Amino acid sequence: MMLRYALKTVRARKGGFLGAFVALMCAAALITACGTLLETGLRGTIRTERYAAAPIVVSADQNVHRTTVKHKKGKTKVKHKAKPIAERAWLADDLATRLRGLPGVRRVVPELTFLAQPLTAASAVEKDRPAYGHAWDSAALTPYRLTAGRAPESDTDLVVDRHFAERAHLKPGDRLTVQSTRSPRTYRVTGIAAPASDVSHQTSLFFSTAEATRLAAHPAQVSAIGVLPENGADVRTVERAVTEALNGTTAQIASGDERGPVEFLDAAAARIRLVSMGGAMGGTSLLVAVLVVVGTFALSVQQRHRELALLRAIAATQGQIRTLLGREALIVGAAAGVGGAIVGLPLGSWLYDRFVALGAVPSTLQHTVSVLPLFAAVGATLFGAWAAARISSRRVVRIRPAEALAEARVERTRPAWGRTLAGLVLLAVGAVLVAVLSRLRTEPALTPVTFLAVVVLATAVSLLGPLLVRAAAAGLAGPLRLSGPAGRLARANLRGNAARMASVVTPLTLLVGMTCTVLFVQPTLGNAARAQAREGVRADYVLAAQGPGVPAAAARALRTRHDIVTEVVRTTVRVGLDKYAAQGVTPAGLSRTWDPDVTAGTLDDLDSGTVAVSELAADQLHLKPGDTLRLTLGDGTPVRLTVAAVYTRGLGFGDLTFAHDLVARHVDNPLAASVLVRTARTQTQLTTTLREFPAVRVLAPAEADSLRIERQQANAEVNLLAMGLVLAFTAIAVVNTLAMSVSERVREFAMLRLAGATRRQVLRMLRTEALSVLLLATALGSGIALAVLTAFSVGMTGSAAPAVTPLVYLTVVAVAGVLALVATALPGRVALRTRPVLVATAKE
Repeated sequence: MMLRYALKTVRARKGGFLGAFVALMCAAALITACGTLLETGLRGTIRTERYAAAPIVVSADQNVHRTTVKHKKGKTKVKHKAKPIAERAWLADDLATRLRGLPGVRRVVPELTFLAQPLTAASAVEKDRPAYGHAWDSAALTPYRLTAGRAPESDTDLVVDRHFAERAHLKPGDRLTVQSTRSPRTYRVTGIAAPASDVSHQTSLFFSTAEATRLAAHPAQVSAIGVLPENGADVRTVERAVTEALNGTTAQIASGDERGPVEFLDAAAARIRLVSMGGAMGGTSLLVAVLVVVGTFALSVQQRHRELALLRAIAATQGQIRTLLGREALIVGAAAGVGGAIVGLPLGSWLYDRFVALGAVPSTLQHTVSVLPLFAAVGATLFGAWAAARISSRRVVRIRPAEALAEARVERTRPAWGRTLAGLVLLAVGAVLVAVLSRLRTEPALTPVTFLAVVVLATAVSLLGPLLVRAAAAGLAGPLRLSGPAGRLARANLRGNAARMASVVTPLTLLVGMTCTVLFVQPTLGNAARAQAREGVRADYVLAAQGPGVPAAAARALRTRHDIVTEVVRTTVRVGLDKYAAQGVTPAGLSRTWDPDVTAGTLDDLDSGTVAVSELAADQLHLKPGDTLRLTLGDGTPVRLTVAAVYTRGLGFGDLTFAHDLVARHVDNPLAASVLVRTARTQTQLTTTLREFPAVRVLAPAEADSLRIERQQANAEVNLLAMGLVLAFTAIAVVNTLAMSVSERVREFAMLRLAGATRRQVLRMLRTEALSVLLLATALGSGIALAVLTAFSVGMTGSAAPAVTPLVYLTVVAVAGVLALVATALPGRVALRTRPVLVATAKE
């Protein structure tokens, strides 16, 4: 019976349930979109291209490992954890000898993969097809076959793939300059090769074996080994034989879909990033959705207070009212969940495409979609709707029937102590989160806590909303009285309908607080890092490259003119399983070009056996000069170094600083990210000296800082996109809640009109109410954002100085104001169209 009554209620009150339907549908779409990203990170396919003809691929271990053994109450627990390294790990080439002659093995092909950037027209090299160099001997792994010309024989011969040759208009006999791991070199194109299978995510350049070995710069090592079985041989049998032959080594054997991550290391790393991003977006979306949906249902239940009171008065039990509201919510939630899940699929695809376009996710990680995100979104929507209905109906089902009828017309003035207590508890939890935020020191740890703190504090505002609205009404009493009859009516509504106004304050507060936090988190971090970099660079000029980096030969050319030159190579290392940003710098003359603000030790002792650490790293790892630090370099090589110095400017330069040559031997790109130059010569003279390196630019420090700003903005775009949908959902919730709040007041407006108020006065009253609510929400949202951003700044930079751009902040407030005024004015005008006599005499 209750289900039938619930269906009739939903059909009869479509307008009343529309707000809840919109909120739930948007929540389902958002959860589905985030779910597809999460699933792509967990199960997304990375299809192999280069190794298409090699069913079995042997590679080095791309992870660092830690095994812990715990003995407790007579039981032994063994935990194994692994974390990926930043660079490509290399194999000893003598492992190929072990594999040759194994039963079923036709051919063993060692593979070299290294940086090889053609210096040609920018349009010839596509962004989504990065160029790599290989030895021609490994062309059989795809396989590539010559369509024109011949294979490379001398050190200056080169074979290019057909796709690139067509875009660059190359043919055998042409010349092509390539920037690889060494100085740029001009090669003669001796052949054009085409793959037997689709290769759409990379450009391949093939060199002679000797030249490829020189450019790879890893003597007696290979990046992978391809195993080609004999015709008719069982791949599984051959794989088992390969595994047995390599037993006792750290080599990894991959076959089938496992070959893709071996080939595309960036895609394998992007999986972890996408899981983290999808999880953070999904979690924040879910929290925001719950907060918004509860507020929407609370407003919906409040609009039906008289109806529900009548049901209580005619002997409907508490359980029946709960069941009725719960089933209504499930009906609305089911329709909204299915619709939102369907909308969420193209939304997830659009998000994935945008992340690929921004470079946050490589296109080699294929977008994966299944029914799991849809079911999760529908399930979450149903549960959210049911829970929101239960929470919103607590008051109306608990009071006695006579009291229900009395409260149906007049809002109770006494505060709900349970609600107030819950709000105070959440306020305390939010304060604890802010305090914790100021103690954290790493961005991965700070980011989820930052947005969680905003949501928790906004939830506290939601629970304490009626008290805050009444306090605001009291504080604004003077200005509202001075604004005339509309102001006095607005003040009366704020005091007499505090719960209804509080339901509007919550999404507005969340919108302002979350938007300011999203917009100012990255500038706070980026500005502090750039300030440290500016203060720490003593060089007169900075060299930067339009290609992959500044070659060592360019630095040598300047040193011959007695300039002081510091090459900077960047990487990421692991201490245990913890990841640290690191750099390698040239020790000679370092104090003339670079000042990281050393507080202990000296940089004069920096060499291949020592390391300088930031104060943050020193604090986390309990280090001081003279201590020993064990770590794993970017390519998985373990080293043991002595701490030479501790410095403060780790945010601008990285937490660990090594000697340049130590880092350059263990990174995929040994070219300098930048070169610091101290010289008495002019910028023009330096440019003349470097004329053999047309891709290298000589910049003043201020120009180099501008490049850092551009990179900071690119990172900010990714973060803004990640949270942009949550902000859009919150903005929709603001409009939705305001429209619902105004639409229910048709009878109130009619009574005001009959009492002598004009249509213009009623609309002015609505505007005054909206501006009062906006003022309160802006103050609360700004306060939340300021507290969270200040704690974030203290944690990451050590100073309570969040980077807040006044113009951006004013734009946020202006957008919130426009949304509030439009969402109030339009429903208000619609409500005032009907003649007041008809409304006042109509049945409810």
